[in-house]
Amino acid sequence: MRPCFQEPDVTGESETVVSETERILFALAQAVEQRDRHTAGHGERLATISVAMGIVMGLDRAGLLALYRGGYLHDVGKVGIPDSILFKTGKLTEQEWAVMRTHTTRGVEICRHLKSLAPVMPIIRHHHERWDGSGYPDGLCGEEIPLMARVVQTADIYDALTSPRPYKHVYSPARALRLLREETERGWRDPRVVRVFLQLHKDVISKAAAYTAGSDRNLEAMRAALFNLQPRL
Repeated sequence: MRPCFQEPDVTGESETVVSETERILFALAQAVEQRDRHTAGHGERLATISVAMGIVMGLDRAGLLALYRGGYLHDVGKVGIPDSILFKTGKLTEQEWAVMRTHTTRGVEICRHLKSLAPVMPIIRHHHERWDGSGYPDGLCGEEIPLMARVVQTADIYDALTSPRPYKHVYSPARALRLLREETERGWRDPRVVRVFLQLHKDVISKAAAYTAGSDRNLEAMRAALFNLQPRL
């Protein structure tokens, strides 16, 4: 398992010390990833990409910190999903999908007792909503979906597509971007957020070559590529 979670200094200032309970939650989120070698590092990649998007979008310090924490914790509720569903190689049944969809509300239940994580709750609960209202768990649509949930969702989709999963092969970056555009045209994704991601991918993510090589993404290479990123969209 990776070392204990350490928050980045996203604004050049020292971060508030993370409580021991929070550290346990972040360790739990990492333990969820370690149940499957395919998802190792997923949370940290989402945290890094989401913060980069937030910087480009001009979000404040609190928003960037929520994105970073949300990247780690968005799927923590999967700790309660049975392995038979989580790692199933075939298509899930309707009943199995109903169980899988509960990971959003399970995650909120796990984290809701910590006041410091209040800004992260909307990310955990709503990162599977769709722009047209056809997502879950609440069927929110458009601007009803919290902005930071839309940011993490976009990064989540790309990383899931370009990583191996028990139920699919790895998609090439080009194919993943094409699918993301198609889902946006279908009305599932926020066009503005996707546009930011596409620009960031073109200028930064795609140039971090080591990040896209192998099953263990080189996060140091990605951090280096993002280090001097400034708002410019």
